[in-house]
Amino acid sequence: MSVLKKLEDKIQGLFEGSFGRAFKSPVQPVELARKLVKEMGDNKVISVSRVYAPNEYTLFLAPEDYQQFEAYEGQLKSDLADYLVEHARKDKYELLSRPIVIIETDEDLVVGEFGIATRMVSVPGPVAPELPIVPAEPGAGPGQTVVYRPQALPDGTMSVSAGEAREMGLACERITLTVGESVYEVNKRAVLMGRSRQCDLALTDTNVSRRHAEIRQRGNDYLVVDLDSTNGVEVNGQKVKTRVLQNGDLITVGKTRVRFERQLC
Repeated sequence: MSVLKKLEDKIQGLFEGSFGRAFKSPVQPVELARKLVKEMGDNKVISVSRVYAPNEYTLFLAPEDYQQFEAYEGQLKSDLADYLVEHARKDKYELLSRPIVIIETDEDLVVGEFGIATRMVSVPGPVAPELPIVPAEPGAGPGQTVVYRPQALPDGTMSVSAGEAREMGLACERITLTVGESVYEVNKRAVLMGRSRQCDLALTDTNVSRRHAEIRQRGNDYLVVDLDSTNGVEVNGQKVKTRVLQNGDLITVGKTRVRFERQLC
C-alpha cells in the first residue's frame, strides 16, 4: 500500500472511528484532503529551477460540519498536513515550511459546502529561500477562496460523474466562452479578451480594444470587467463596467458577441 493511500485511510479512519455513527455529514475528511492537494497544484509558483507550493491552507466549513470535527481538530490538521507534505514530495514541490492547516467556520456555507484559501507565508526560524518575483494572474488576488459544493438532485440524492465519484461526490463545472463556432474553455481565474495576440481570447474585431475586458472568478461567481475599453462592454444589451455573469449571458465587445455558459459536467 502506498504512503498516500495509508495517509488517506488514516484520515478517514479517524473520522469513522470516533464519529461516523453519531453524525451524518456530506463533508468527509478524505474529501478535504484531496481538495487541499488540488489547491496546492492550482496555486503553485514556477521559477527557473523550482516549483513552490503554498504552505498555509485555510479550510472554511459550515458550522454544522465543523461540529463533527471539533473534538479531534488538532489530529485532523496534523494528518492533513502530513498528506500535503507527501504530495509535495511526490510532485517535487518546494515548501517554505511544513504546511499549516487552519480550520474556520463560515455562516454563509451550508452542510456539505466548504471553502479553501491558500497562501505562501514566512514562518519564524531559518531564513526561507527567496521566492522569484512572478506576475500574478490579473484578478486572482492572494488567498482567494475556492468553494466546493456537492451536487444534489431534486429528491435530495447525490448525483456525480464517474470522475468526480472518486472525489467523494463533488460536482465539477465547465465554464465556456463561445464566439461564433469557436469555444474557449475557461480554466484559469482571469481570462483576458481583446484584439492583442497576447490575450487569452484574441478577437479580430477592429472595434475591440487591444485589452478590452476580463472574465474574472470571484468565489463561486464569474464577472465580466471592462478594462477602460474604447467602445465599452455590454451584457444582454446593457452597458456595464462590471457584472456578475449568469449562464447564457451574451457579452458584447466591439461588434463581437461572446456567450458565457457554465454547466455541471
